[in-house]
Amino acid sequence: MISLSVSRRDLLRAASVAAPLGLIGPHVFAGNRITMPDSTLAPPICKAAASVPVTVVDGRRSLKLTWNASAICTVGVPVAQQNGYFEKRNLDVELVNFGGSTDQLLEAIATGKADAGIGMALRWLKPLEQGFDVRITTATHGGCMRLLAAKGSGITALEHLKGKSVGVADLGAPDKNFFSIRLAKLGFDPLTDVNWRVFPADLLPVALQKGEIQAFTLGDPLGWVIRDRDSLTEVATNLDGEYAHRSCCVLGVRGSLIREDRPAAAAVTEAILEAQAFVFEHPDEAAAIFAPYAPSANPAQLAAMLRSHTHGHHPVGADLRQEIALYTEELKAISVIKPSTNSDRFSAKVFADVLS
Repeated sequence: MISLSVSRRDLLRAASVAAPLGLIGPHVFAGNRITMPDSTLAPPICKAAASVPVTVVDGRRSLKLTWNASAICTVGVPVAQQNGYFEKRNLDVELVNFGGSTDQLLEAIATGKADAGIGMALRWLKPLEQGFDVRITTATHGGCMRLLAAKGSGITALEHLKGKSVGVADLGAPDKNFFSIRLAKLGFDPLTDVNWRVFPADLLPVALQKGEIQAFTLGDPLGWVIRDRDSLTEVATNLDGEYAHRSCCVLGVRGSLIREDRPAAAAVTEAILEAQAFVFEHPDEAAAIFAPYAPSANPAQLAAMLRSHTHGHHPVGADLRQEIALYTEELKAISVIKPSTNSDRFSAKVFADVLS
């Protein structure tokens, strides 16, 4: 392994605008009486190093990386491929567009059918609790989940959802989990105070127009496009308040790859981090790279989405572990993660610091 130090002005710029992550602190969630353990009360700091190592693996290393090509959250994947960030680390990366369930995705990574993949933390943590041999090595950004309602509906805040029907693409969706957490923090029981209804993502606005639901949650790019097309009210996003500096999307790497070929695990993680920094500093160029995968949106819309996300925030190490612990505690409070799970120990188990 050869290590080089490369300047990262984009990371420095990210550090200059970063702010401390919000706390859950001593909030008590409705119906659960769960408070945050002391070990997670100090907020992670959104910070970036002045330089990042470039790990060049010995010999040519072939890897498979899974991603959802229709989700702009994964923009860093084609950016890394097109800009040669894998290549300069001596990686030959095959991109696999995976459309199956999260359990199938994590099983594919854990069993060696793939080596790494990008997904949503609030979707991955529950199956990772079941013991898949996959470790989260970095988060990639925050933002991209939206709660939308019709203008004139009277729904302009999360509090207005009590007793309402809210549409979701599936009951395990990360946006459904996120807004359930937000409702719980407001003192509502998200399991009984809201009627969650499942519709195919592209039919959510139709269900809204028919009055079958009064609001719906959806991720970008579709959420952004529908909001603008139908002139909907954006009630909330996953960058509101204390979540403004919390990441939502993560990179997971096969546990056996980390144990047997740590340089390769480090190299693929570094390539994604370099790509995220590029997205942060060059959203228009990144949007142009991603545009072929998002026919429903034009490059200008995609660039606006990227600017609204926090692609300058991609924690690793202790900061990443703490964000996982925070999400774990929140998922316990809405009955997604088992209440007996120790959030601190769980976060230590499912993450890996491959860059130290």
